[in-house]
Amino acid sequence: MGEAIKRSIIIILLIVTAIGLGAIFDTVLDNAEKSKYPMHYSEYVEKYSEMYDVPKDVVYAIIKTESDFDPDATSSRGARGLMQLMPNTFEWICGKAGIPYSADKITDPETNIQCGVYYISFCYKEFLIWQTTFAAYNAGHGNVRQWLDDDEISKNGHLINIPFPETEAYVKKVEKNREVYLQILAE
Repeated sequence: MGEAIKRSIIIILLIVTAIGLGAIFDTVLDNAEKSKYPMHYSEYVEKYSEMYDVPKDVVYAIIKTESDFDPDATSSRGARGLMQLMPNTFEWICGKAGIPYSADKITDPETNIQCGVYYISFCYKEFLIWQTTFAAYNAGHGNVRQWLDDDEISKNGHLINIPFPETEAYVKKVEKNREVYLQILAE
């Protein structure tokens, strides 16, 4: 075999190896990125997503945003559990959805997810737009109803100027997390 052919074969082998290593490296990066977006409690997410007709990506995005999958998370304002429910909202949801109420169940993963998904469904049925639903989940549906009546804040049911900076940041974070979960669930 001539030297030119040997060099060509070596170059081709190096290119093939580089492509293979690149694919492996991409997979490692994808897996590392995916590990930041877990899907813990999938049995409850699937069960209550189906029961209350809420997409799984929405539920995972809200859990990721609210508690980063920590069932014992408590906010500075007193919201608790995976989906960060306020105790009074938790009690209201239990009554409305016919879920047996016990104050200590707020951090039980299944009960918290069931109530959280119920509330997402409740808000979505009222507002019919996910961005508005996310704002209601964070700031309360009463606040969002008032915002929708203000032309400086909303247009055609869409919030264009969320008056609470925390809620505006929250909505953006949930939407970003939702995009990632949509990709993960599509694979």
